[in-house]
Amino acid sequence: MTYVRNYGRPDLFITFTCNPKWPEITNLLLSGQTSSDRPDITARVFKQKITVLMDYIVKEKVFGAVRCWMYSVEWQKRGLPHAHILLWMFDKIRPDHIDSIISAEIPHKQTDPELHSIVTTSMIHGPCGVHNPGSVCMKNGNCTKRFPRPLTAETISGNDGYPLYRRRSPDDNGKWIELMVKRNETNVTVIVDNRWIVPYCPLLSKTFSTHCNVEYCNSIKSIKYVWKYGNKGNDMAVFGIADPNANDEVTKFQLGRYVSCNEAIWRLFSFPIHERYPTVVHLSVHLENGQRVYFTDTNAAQRAERPPATTIDDST
Repeated sequence: MTYVRNYGRPDLFITFTCNPKWPEITNLLLSGQTSSDRPDITARVFKQKITVLMDYIVKEKVFGAVRCWMYSVEWQKRGLPHAHILLWMFDKIRPDHIDSIISAEIPHKQTDPELHSIVTTSMIHGPCGVHNPGSVCMKNGNCTKRFPRPLTAETISGNDGYPLYRRRSPDDNGKWIELMVKRNETNVTVIVDNRWIVPYCPLLSKTFSTHCNVEYCNSIKSIKYVWKYGNKGNDMAVFGIADPNANDEVTKFQLGRYVSCNEAIWRLFSFPIHERYPTVVHLSVHLENGQRVYFTDTNAAQRAERPPATTIDDST
């Protein structure tokens, strides 16, 4: 929150996900192996990719000069890592510049076949709802990600801190594709239009060929939602233990931590989970009569000569 206090709301919220089909991963697999068999390769490649992405954004200034940034790495249940990135720009992104950075539409196949292939394979949500009621994003008959999104001819401000991106209908020159969806153990062909597209940056999508969700933060209301993703901590799991004494509530349930192979390898390699610039240092402030220090005849001189290190300068 120190960044928000000094620099205001962030400009962009980026979710960068590992692609198990990256050539850097598949070229190192042995015959018969998949990316899930080699979490060490996945971790190393994703670490390199996230480093290149941050250099691309900060040093190459693809969105402009960056004032400060931070990201947090997490892992999906199936093990693939992804990073949530926040960017504060020197020159704030104005609402009339959103369409030049972020798109939520299917690109023209003949004009840009590469981007069309990436978007149709990596940036389509579901489809869920009536097309696939058993989707993992469905809860109480509704999509938790609020898809399908409404079609709109122009980008407008939303009520939840994020804009309603331009999603043109097929009648307004919007593109659509046919997609195979598994429903009740059978494959069904459905029409997917711009309502199902996850917002993306064409430049980042073509550069890294992966799922890369880019959102514009136009309100302070998005801060809590973004910070929840950046600082929500580890996944937790509750499991039961068989016990003859069913009334023993202490041993009946245990609270455990869910750690995938990819996360374990990432920690074994000592890769950073959180990165930020500039660094925010927590100062140790001692209240009056709240920090007791004990001296003895044997250690008084030593304590005076070599006092313990502290973040508070003696002159202040």
